[in-house]
Amino acid sequence: MSLPILYVKTSCPWCDEVIEYLDAKKTPYRKVVVSGNREAMQEMVQLSGQSKAPTLDWHGEVLADFGVDELIPFLKNR
Repeated sequence: MSLPILYVKTSCPWCDEVIEYLDAKKTPYRKVVVSGNREAMQEMVQLSGQSKAPTLDWHGEVLADFGVDELIPFLKNR
């Protein structure tokens, strides 16, 4: 099974917090930086319908424009 994909932007405090949380929980994921990467940004927008980060694609389930407070219940249901 492929890894969940986390789309992030540089200098994004919410992105940094989510990365720290996932790393602390040893949750595997693939990080995609959309800043300066038109193709990755288009992929994220197509997936989520918006351009805000972080955005998480958890095997087809999408959580967009979130912080750790929204991530915790999302992950508990997976």
